[in-house]
Amino acid sequence: MTPKPQGTMTASCRCGQVTFEAAGPPILSVACYCKSCQEAGHRIEGLAEAPPVLRPDAGTDFVLHRKDRLRCVLGGEQLEALTLTPTSTTRRLVTKCCHSPMALEFKGGHWLSLYRDRMAQGAPPLDERTMTAEKPDGVELLGDIPSYPGHSGRFMWRLMKAWVAMGFRIPKVEGVPA
Repeated sequence: MTPKPQGTMTASCRCGQVTFEAAGPPILSVACYCKSCQEAGHRIEGLAEAPPVLRPDAGTDFVLHRKDRLRCVLGGEQLEALTLTPTSTTRRLVTKCCHSPMALEFKGGHWLSLYRDRMAQGAPPLDERTMTAEKPDGVELLGDIPSYPGHSGRFMWRLMKAWVAMGFRIPKVEGVPA
């Protein structure tokens, strides 16, 4: 077996049949409060024996990685796409084996957002909360990290910087079905 490169993070489903590897530092680590992530979280949590997806405050934690630094090294055939509508521009990759959410992919995006709870030890701390304008009424957010009603300038800058570094390519993630 080839050793993992230094700086590699892994994300695995609960039963261990699916594993992603991410090389290098992530683009950003965020908690998203958009209505789509909330709805998807509820749908996934409604699957048999699915793990929790939503934080107690209704956010979903993600670690964003460049697609050219990610690969599914085990169990890609166990991934299925969950879309909220037939015309959705996002898909959530959920495992068939144990209903673990693994990643969120935007159509045409150069990054993949791994569900932070699926990361093995060493998941990066959250950098910010995003889309907080859509959080449920009555939810009070802690002041421990920056919170933004939409996507922050920093969020957009880091995505753009990563895309420039990738030569404006939008690669496929190795091992992930189309």
